[in-house]
Amino acid sequence: MTRKSKSRSRRVVQASGNHNRAAKDPKKPNTSNDGSQRTYTILDYRLEKSSFTVRQNRKGDELCYEIDGDFSAPVPPIRDSQYLTKQQSIEIYRWMLLNRKMEQSLENLYKQGKVVGGVYFGLGQEACSCASAYALQKDDWLAPMIRNQGSLLVRGFRSSDIMMQYMAKADSPTKGRDGTSHFGDINERNVVSPISMLGDLIPVMAGVALGARLQGRNIAVMTYIGDGGQSTGVTYEGLNFAAVQNLGLVLFVENNLWGYSTPAEMQFRVKDLAERSIAYGIPGVIVDGTDACQVYDAAHEACERARRGEGPTLIEAKMMRMKGHAIHDAADYVPAEMMEYWRKRDPIVRFENYLLNEKKWLSSEENRALIADVERELEAEREIAVNSPMPKPESAVGGVYCEDGCHEIKPRYGMPKVRGAKVASGPRQTEAAVHLK
Repeated sequence: MTRKSKSRSRRVVQASGNHNRAAKDPKKPNTSNDGSQRTYTILDYRLEKSSFTVRQNRKGDELCYEIDGDFSAPVPPIRDSQYLTKQQSIEIYRWMLLNRKMEQSLENLYKQGKVVGGVYFGLGQEACSCASAYALQKDDWLAPMIRNQGSLLVRGFRSSDIMMQYMAKADSPTKGRDGTSHFGDINERNVVSPISMLGDLIPVMAGVALGARLQGRNIAVMTYIGDGGQSTGVTYEGLNFAAVQNLGLVLFVENNLWGYSTPAEMQFRVKDLAERSIAYGIPGVIVDGTDACQVYDAAHEACERARRGEGPTLIEAKMMRMKGHAIHDAADYVPAEMMEYWRKRDPIVRFENYLLNEKKWLSSEENRALIADVERELEAEREIAVNSPMPKPESAVGGVYCEDGCHEIKPRYGMPKVRGAKVASGPRQTEAAVHLK
């Protein structure tokens, strides 16, 4: 389908298998500067394109949202992956289950008064978090957001790490100094800690990719932004920098339809946030965020492109967050019809049906055993978290000021490549202007 703007000659091609002949490679935008009409291809992996209209209405003294659309459409099938094997598909399914059950345990711990602060859930987004992180290799980097706890599990953190972090326990990754998801591991797991200021992770990860390239490596760096956070200025600045410098940034825009209590229709005018990739001159992709196969394939292709040194990719994952902004938010503002529509598209239920009934890669007995194994693991991890002591008061003074060698940063992939100069092993006393390209 081709849409032509009345005010510009630029065209956007949304493709689902059929590509415009003007593009030499349907996965790459035509960025020629010969004055000809530019044609961009936005790949769309979805097997279902839902269309709803949300409007604001007043009932008495209260404002509410009403929704129009077809809610009777059947749940679409899972799209077969071009890359995943049977074993890999089952592994992603297990990560998704662990993600879901860990967050259910966190909710119970919160209600028991054992969590310090709030809890942010990714209910309904497990396929996006787990399948995307599964596409990364060991030398690649990840920077999750608050709803991407499944990606932390895939990257090697334990459920007890996440639960202890929310409980501010002494054995948590931050030793009790934080009660939310602000933790990472830049030494072993290549995970950058989430940043509360939305969008700031994007230039940070662009910098990670730049640092690797200066050391002679092209790597994939992955991070996420919500449909609300993608409107921030730093999102534009970071993604534009990555595009100009041709850095291997894989950005997942998680369009979960609500920016806190504001519907997507009141946040931006474009229908698909993937269209914003056009302004950066980079590929844009749309996936069903509740379909693990679609998410993985898009992430895999974007990561491979990054490792080849071909630059960033913007992937829009469309789905619905099935909880409020945080545990304190009951999400009463969401129309019941909309919630029920997406509840039928639960990513775990869909993937379970795909593995058991469509592919027949799991029998019912094997599935029950897998679920029981996840529950046993989670119960053991929960016990570790609950039994971990609270930090001692005097430990609060440690780690405040930098001590000798505590922040020594060594090249990960090799010494930086600098033309015509020898690179000293220690820090420089002065910094000259750096030409990035």
